[in-house]
Amino acid sequence: MSKPENSAVELKGIGLTMYRFAQWLHSPRPYLMLLGYTILLGFWYLSVEIWKLPRFRDMPGLTEVVQEWLSSDPIYGLSIFIPEYYQHIWASVRRVCIAFGLATILGVALGLFMGWSRRFKEYVFPLFETLRPIPILAWVPLAILIFAGTETPVIYLTFLASFFATALNTMLGAESIDESYVRAAYCLGAKKWQVFRHIIVPGSLPFVFTGLQISIGVAWFSLVAAEMVSGQFGLGYVINTSYTMVRYPTIIIGMLTLGIVGYITSALVRVAGDHLMQWRVRELALGGQR
Repeated sequence: MSKPENSAVELKGIGLTMYRFAQWLHSPRPYLMLLGYTILLGFWYLSVEIWKLPRFRDMPGLTEVVQEWLSSDPIYGLSIFIPEYYQHIWASVRRVCIAFGLATILGVALGLFMGWSRRFKEYVFPLFETLRPIPILAWVPLAILIFAGTETPVIYLTFLASFFATALNTMLGAESIDESYVRAAYCLGAKKWQVFRHIIVPGSLPFVFTGLQISIGVAWFSLVAAEMVSGQFGLGYVINTSYTMVRYPTIIIGMLTLGIVGYITSALVRVAGDHLMQWRVRELALGGQR
């Protein structure tokens, strides 16, 4: 194998990831990101601790939250040194993973069939659109009545919003495929399942992964609402109980932890999408060269 071929193989694996990371470091994106965080934290510090603005006067300051978060003996009982902190994180992550996995399997399947078959869509889509606008909190009483225990209702409520976002984007992706590809496949003798497998599914993937990025974010804020109502562990439970027990720094710690974990899960979905759709990345790159 020649040297160019060897380098091409290397760039398909870890080398490609490191190359993209190096390009990211040499771009203005990481520094603009740091600037955005600096502005946000600076405004928080100044408005609460220095200026003491009326609307921010009762909020916990940046210094107080950081000291509590990093303390080995926190005043309000929750910091990075307390095992309970990681129990809450794990409880939320586990629930989101289960709900997101179920929403991905069922939502992608339903969306593909609705986008592929007009008759199936005529039967299912009106019911789908009737249920989709119902807020998650409105499902809470039924979820508690239908499902036993405290874990299953939380997962079900988290699943609902994620499922609708995934199914809708997948349906739009299937409907966006040019019908000429389908007609050409039938003219070449392809069967329905072959058209579905080789045209509908690959052609819908960009919309599917866009929907999954939306879905994972929707799953997190649905989870927090569910944990506030019926959870016993989790970041939503932490935020709700901290409010009722007047532990305001712990509220901020729970919110920041939620943002960090949510960002990581969204990034993992994006990485998975880029890995499974390398053909799409190459297509966009070639399109930009024209």
